[in-house]
Amino acid sequence: MTRRVSLIPICLLLLAASAQAQSEAVVALKSAKSIYVKSSSLLVGRSVIEEKLQKRSEFSQMGLVLTRSERDADIILEVHHDRLTKYVYTAIDSKRNIVVASGKLSSLGGTVAGKVAKRFMKQVMQARATGP
Repeated sequence: MTRRVSLIPICLLLLAASAQAQSEAVVALKSAKSIYVKSSSLLVGRSVIEEKLQKRSEFSQMGLVLTRSERDADIILEVHHDRLTKYVYTAIDSKRNIVVASGKLSSLGGTVAGKVAKRFMKQVMQARATGP
């Protein structure tokens, strides 16, 4: 006799887990106050990314600060060089160890640090604009 397994409960469980992870990411971005920047790229240094973040008006308006202590940071923003002109950034909630924001961008047509700052801050603003 062949036993049939319904995939519907498994799919629903995966959707629920995904929704919970997204909810946790939004909560982390809403409550974050301190950011630690980490760059493994020789061409895009940590201090340049920090400068670009601080120059964005929304950075200070949201009460965000940069820290040089990784363990004291709410969010760790990592940037690394992927391929030729591609860069990847990942923001990690240091308490929950979950990815709360990420993106991939090109170094063509502007500075990588400026693009990382702009896109990351846009994701933070979107999270903070959502309901309670």
